This record gives sequence, C-alpha cells and structure tokens, in this order.
Amino acid sequence: MQAIGDFFAWLFSDRMGVICLILGGIILCLIIALLMERKTKQRYFNHEKTDDDWGLFDDDDEE
Repeated sequence: MQAIGDFFAWLFSDRMGVICLILGGIILCLIIALLMERKTKQRYFNHEKTDDDWGLFDDDDEE
C-alpha cells in the first residue's frame, strides 16, 4: 500500500508527475476523439458533402 501512496504523492506533488498527468489526459482525450470521429464517419457514410463540410479524415482530394 505504501507504493500506491508514493505513486500518488509523486503524481500530484512533483512537477514531473503533474506534467505526466496532464500529458496522459491530453493523449487519452485525443484517442477518444479519434475513435468517435471514425465511428461517426462509419455511421453517416452516405451523407452528401456540401461546400461547408470538412472532415478530420478527409479522403477527397480537391486539387
């Protein structure tokens, strides 16, 4: 139990621990956003694109 207490003390009181906590949260949110974007793209695959539409995974080359 002491190891768990030491880990949480390091995570919230040490500067490097707080940086790891923040970076871990950013990476977790990025992964969740990418997964949700892919599921939304699969669900609405027959949506006709307009000039105002944009996508994170835009496969159309308009060059």
